Amino acid sequence: MTAGAAEELQRVFKTLADPTRVRILRLLEQQELIVGEMMDILGMAQSRVSRHLAILREAGLLSDRRDGTFVAYRLVLPEAGPWRDAWVLARESLANDPTAAKDDMLLAKTLATRKARAVSGRSFFDEVGPEWDALRTVFGDDLLRARATATLVQPRLRVADIGTGTGVLALELAELGLDVVAVDQSAGMLDAAREKWSAIADQTQGRVDFCDGDAHALPIEDESVDAAFAHMVLHSLAEPERAIAEMFRIVRPGGQVVLVDFLDHDHGWMEQELGLVWLGFDPVMLREWIDAAGFETPRIQSYPSEGKADLPESFVASARKPASA
Repeated sequence: MTAGAAEELQRVFKTLADPTRVRILRLLEQQELIVGEMMDILGMAQSRVSRHLAILREAGLLSDRRDGTFVAYRLVLPEAGPWRDAWVLARESLANDPTAAKDDMLLAKTLATRKARAVSGRSFFDEVGPEWDALRTVFGDDLLRARATATLVQPRLRVADIGTGTGVLALELAELGLDVVAVDQSAGMLDAAREKWSAIADQTQGRVDFCDGDAHALPIEDESVDAAFAHMVLHSLAEPERAIAEMFRIVRPGGQVVLVDFLDHDHGWMEQELGLVWLGFDPVMLREWIDAAGFETPRIQSYPSEGKADLPESFVASARKPASA
């Protein structure tokens, strides 16, 4: 080995010996990120992240691209040589690392937030409005709603339907004799829901109150409903875990939450055609969010796509708020 090769190898080992730099490289191999996004994922100050980026850039491991007032970074590796060989070894060693798994979860959250800012869910759903019922027939809604409502059918309960859309689930719950607070942030969706409700209100046992509101900050008082539903809603939210925490806040002690959505999948067409921010959810991550909110005894049941070849598996998750909460 020549002196130059030995020095290069020493530089490789020194650069990759720092766990923070390895975490940064692992993130930037997956996605182009700006400094602020890396700060959120790593939980570190700007000065510390920037110092590590400077070292990695000096080593020739990063490309940078100016995006307005920000600079976005991405991992670049030579096609062969000690840098690539050492990185492959470092990456493989993190396959089952809990910190890496947490970084992946926070990366997914960061990308969802970025996407929600770029294309607001409000504009998409306002645009489709009354046509949403036809669009979402691909969800297999009839069967999924039946599975969700089967978990809670006692008449005269007061429940919340978060992200009610055109009110399909809210109206079905009212027909079962429940009183429903139906929340959505899309004016177009709420207009369509109110129109449908006005046509059946006189013949329905329960009642529906519609209100404009964000799932991340629900316009509902603390501990004021017996249950909360989020039916095919979480995948359209920037921060689903915040919505679950809000559902915990509004549910009475002993009350229930019911979540219906897709399991994680790679059906990219659903982003463009149905406005999805998240391509489904990993059950482990979902259970962590439910537990973190304060609910107990979560149950997550998965279901196949019922013969729809290009539709991912779905789940119905339920949990209870402790009676002593």
